Amino acid sequence: MNAEHLQSYLEKFWDNEIVPTLTEYIKIPNKSPAFDPDWEEMGHMDAALKLAVNWAEKHCPKNSTLHVKQLAGRTPLILLEIPGDREGNILMYGHLDKQPEMEGWNEGFGPWDPVMVDEKLYGRGGADDGYAIFASLGVVKALKEQGAVLPRIIILIEFCEESGSPDLPYYIDEYTDIIGNVDLVVCLDSGAGNFEQFWTTVSLRGMVACELRADVLTEGVHSGSASGLVPSSFRVLRQLISRVEDETSGEIKVTELHTNIPAHRIDEVKKMVVALSGKTEAFPWYQKMQASTDDPVDGILRRTWKPTLSFVGLDGIPAVKDGGNVLRPYTTIKLSFRLPPDVDCHTAMAAINKTLMEEPPYGATIEIKWEEPANGWDAPKLSPWLDEAIQEASNSFYGKPAMAMGEGGTIPFMAMLGEKFPKAQFIITGVLGPGSNAHGPNEFIHIPFAKKLSACIGYILNKYPS
Repeated sequence: MNAEHLQSYLEKFWDNEIVPTLTEYIKIPNKSPAFDPDWEEMGHMDAALKLAVNWAEKHCPKNSTLHVKQLAGRTPLILLEIPGDREGNILMYGHLDKQPEMEGWNEGFGPWDPVMVDEKLYGRGGADDGYAIFASLGVVKALKEQGAVLPRIIILIEFCEESGSPDLPYYIDEYTDIIGNVDLVVCLDSGAGNFEQFWTTVSLRGMVACELRADVLTEGVHSGSASGLVPSSFRVLRQLISRVEDETSGEIKVTELHTNIPAHRIDEVKKMVVALSGKTEAFPWYQKMQASTDDPVDGILRRTWKPTLSFVGLDGIPAVKDGGNVLRPYTTIKLSFRLPPDVDCHTAMAAINKTLMEEPPYGATIEIKWEEPANGWDAPKLSPWLDEAIQEASNSFYGKPAMAMGEGGTIPFMAMLGEKFPKAQFIITGVLGPGSNAHGPNEFIHIPFAKKLSACIGYILNKYPS
């Protein structure tokens, strides 16, 4: 295989075929079912599905089979089956559902309004990770154009990843005959420490999330009459949250959510810090706001191997302009716990539930509604051929060695595959580098980086052993 020709082909393919289609995809507000319960009636998912299927049909290699599946009451699934010319079974993964809009987009930008600035395509879902199906198929086409002899490849695209992939286990079981026994997994839904070299994700955190509600009255009452005697529902929640999180340090108090971080993962973080010259991901700090630690190694471990709690939603509290002097009847807060990669999500959920529900303050009525939990993932050791191919690819297209990193996010499918195919090898990577801001405002995909990443994947697939 000619590496220069591979890169040239993919650069043109991105410019002519992927970027225009990705631009159209960004315009579709295809929010994941967890954020759009009326997704079937809205039709945005059907629009995204149609866009992807029409494009895939145009670019499918010869003798490929495109399966579009949709079990009753579930989100759709795309399975593109590309027959191989030698032994092996490779699964390439991505998703086409999106996070919600989020406030804070810069002027002239928006979640459904694609904008190209400095070779960065802004808009929701382009980097996370709408590009995956287009890039995966582009890589296969580029290799076949050079006559590469490839193993069998399955491209799997789901539509509920941002909701915790609740439909995926059913599809994995239903269509196991199509998927087959997976030898290598390529996932393009992760991140990068910089835009200067190839990054592989070697761990992902798990997640449990819930709505925690406290009721103290059947209706709101004048605060001048009730305050002091009727406990505030917000204060009740504050006491409950203090059971699970230290409000000063942010440390999680529930022991079941902690783990012993493996020594080799700590060593990888130290190498990452050196490669980045001590400059880890830059966040949009407000004025004099500071991080929870000045130690870059500890900072990365806090984001990848330690449990955390985020407060991502609030109900029962009016906007400031509408806030009268009323002691409100209830407050609901949405809690999102990130778990270490090797902590069982169901064990964590049970421990949190018990801690929050026991002996409510003042006898307040406490209700918890749990979302679908997701386990984290800790990568198996790389096979020698894959380790060598990854390094060669990064040096060939970026001029720098590849680096390994842990990610603080969750990709439920990786844990599922790790359990179902314990002997499989994994390449978890992606375009979410510094400032890409998946889930937040001003999400972007760095197009030059994505082109080189595609070339790296092509190089690695061509090195798959006979």
